[in-house]
Amino acid sequence: MLQIYSFFTLAILVAKVLGDDLKQSLHGTWTTKSNQVFTGPGFYDPVEELLKEPSLPGLSYSFTEDGHFEEAVYQVKSNPRDPKCPIAVLIYQHGTYDLQDNGTLTLNPIKVDGRQLLSDPCNDNGTSTYSRYNQTEVFKWFLVQVNDYHGVYELQLYEADGSPMTPMYLAYRPPSMLPTETLNPTESASSSNKKRSLRSLVRRGLENRHRTNAVKRNDSFVNSKYFKWASLGLVGAGSFIFLVT
Repeated sequence: MLQIYSFFTLAILVAKVLGDDLKQSLHGTWTTKSNQVFTGPGFYDPVEELLKEPSLPGLSYSFTEDGHFEEAVYQVKSNPRDPKCPIAVLIYQHGTYDLQDNGTLTLNPIKVDGRQLLSDPCNDNGTSTYSRYNQTEVFKWFLVQVNDYHGVYELQLYEADGSPMTPMYLAYRPPSMLPTETLNPTESASSSNKKRSLRSLVRRGLENRHRTNAVKRNDSFVNSKYFKWASLGLVGAGSFIFLVT
């Protein structure tokens, strides 16, 4: 019984170490190849409730080590029937994330804070639609590794069905984010005092952001090889305990 207990204790410890390393590897602001879309006050102004259009489309996600995330999306979809009528959307969300032992990553947005700006110039008479947005996102798995070509950290997210998303690259560590608290909880949050307080938090977040000096190091991030050897080690420990009992 003691040996069995030790085996399960070892399994729990290994799972905890892997989970901590995964959170550490996620820490930072990530952006796609266009390098124009970043989370933080440069994308969304919660005081004036303005989404700011970047010069090029792209995605950006930020993660803190204590379980908060932020998302900035700028997507443009072409119109094959009329090239003059592309559809563009800007999306902002933030909230908390859950990381399960199997590597599944779930983003739980703060419902009242999400915003979307949809532009469909050939159907909206030149007036874009601004609305609240709330969408829980589930990623089946993710990998953090060093890109061999660019020599920078790369984040590969996999959607719920296992499909890989566009890879993202580390841009800031610590992350460039807006305050992690609820930004616009109710209609009353638009009062002058609330706005001044929120503006100071946004300014502070902007002043505290730092561009990362990412260096290619094989001992500071999690990849598939790490899990492979950790799994083999756990199996080996279990086999040893079984043989000596």
